[in-house]
Amino acid sequence: MTKKQLIQEALKAQQMAYVPYSNFPVGAAVLTRSGKVYTGCNIENASFGATNCAERTALFKAISEGETAFDSIAIVGDPKAFTAPCGICRQVLVEFGLDITVILAKSEEDFKEYTMEEILPLSFTPKDLENKGGTA
Repeated sequence: MTKKQLIQEALKAQQMAYVPYSNFPVGAAVLTRSGKVYTGCNIENASFGATNCAERTALFKAISEGETAFDSIAIVGDPKAFTAPCGICRQVLVEFGLDITVILAKSEEDFKEYTMEEILPLSFTPKDLENKGGTA
């Protein structure tokens, strides 16, 4: 799958967003290492804490189907600016690797690429748990 095709999938997912409060639809499409694509949109709730972001929706769909190895994720939001994942979504993404490519797109033609390590430097990962009870 090309980057443009992954962005197209994120744009399709964005159309399904439920955003009656912010009116800020976001779409995401995650490509697994097995070649499957899972999409997600943001889903708001009157109790704002119950809202779920597009990135986590796509990831959780993939994980619930047994996928835990991810190649890349495309994220679309504001067509005039690049929409980056929130801190919680970054932490969920980094759980599955620092080498995941994050594609922030305004359109199929206008996008930027980052690694997880670039968008969440000094992250807390499963590797950090290997040091539990270690010395400071």
